[in-house]
Amino acid sequence: MSNRLTIEEQVRRAAAKAGFVQARFARLGDFADLHGEHLDTFIAEDRHGDMDWLSAQAHRRRHPLALWPEARSAVVLGFNYGPDSNPLDALARKERGVISVYARGRDYHDVVKGRLKEVAGVLARAAGADVKVFVDTAPLMEKPLAALAGLGWQGRHTNLVSREAGSWLFLAAILTTAELKPDPPAEDNCGSCRRCLDVCPTRAFPAPYQLDARRCISYLSIEHKGPIDRALRPMLGNRIYGCDDCLSVCPWNKFATAAREARFAATDATSNTDLADLLKLDDAAFRQRFSGSPVKRTGRNRFLRNVLIAAGNSEMPELLPDVRRCLDDESPLVRGAAVWAVARLGSLDLVRTLAQRYLAQETDESVRAEWLEELAA
Repeated sequence: MSNRLTIEEQVRRAAAKAGFVQARFARLGDFADLHGEHLDTFIAEDRHGDMDWLSAQAHRRRHPLALWPEARSAVVLGFNYGPDSNPLDALARKERGVISVYARGRDYHDVVKGRLKEVAGVLARAAGADVKVFVDTAPLMEKPLAALAGLGWQGRHTNLVSREAGSWLFLAAILTTAELKPDPPAEDNCGSCRRCLDVCPTRAFPAPYQLDARRCISYLSIEHKGPIDRALRPMLGNRIYGCDDCLSVCPWNKFATAAREARFAATDATSNTDLADLLKLDDAAFRQRFSGSPVKRTGRNRFLRNVLIAAGNSEMPELLPDVRRCLDDESPLVRGAAVWAVARLGSLDLVRTLAQRYLAQETDESVRAEWLEELAA
């Protein structure tokens, strides 16, 4: 009997060596058209908000073969980024801003893509086939593809859940022209559990397995470009970049372990830093502080918008001097959030006094609307 490893065994060994906790295989022809139909409905109902890149590339995103017709198989891999403590504990520290676990270390695109290329190289040599690598940067529906490959299942919160790693997985994929032996698809193991749905502060799940991004804190604090809906702002609490609530409460996390990759560990810049310090960031300081972090990609103005909302929710009037300085910021997005925060931390008399000064000189209609809303409250 030959001791020669199959292509799939070689890929799994390479994946483990590169730090991936799982590697599974799928036949692209088995990818169900139903996923594309769900995407079309999601976009038709405007649940994608202002993520225009989703609608612009929907025709390519509907099926992996639309992205690369010559491909035959996919290798879907999971990279663990599990936290070493419960992320929900940080929500009680109102003087600090909470950054999502995935963004506390080095940008995962940089870390995972380098490892993924190592695995892809092994596959290309072993199979004599073409390969392409993807780490959340192309119009590819990684979560349904991961479920097809048996990596996990899409839970009621629409995120992937793994028996081995719980909810804390970065997904990566290799598409290839090679014919690989597929793994069996994963079965849904959510049962009757509703923890992820019930914990969501903004009720972003209109039904199990459905997400309305327009109410999702991760979307609002990262992707959304404009002012955040006033009715939703109190629900953000001190979350200033992303949200981990629905992931944190999943019972399958009992099998999760803390990430071994040192570059995913929190840095001084992302360790739920004091809001007072973050309120002082200008563009240069923001870029320097979050260099190499996913936080940098959202930009200083959106980030300060989030920090100001957290300050407004803090019930800490001692933050007022730093918040008031933001009323003179160059960005209308920052100024508008500062108006709301001032009104939450200060008195009505202070709001009226400041409005007399700032309304007369304000040229941005959205900021003027913020002042008028507070005066009418």
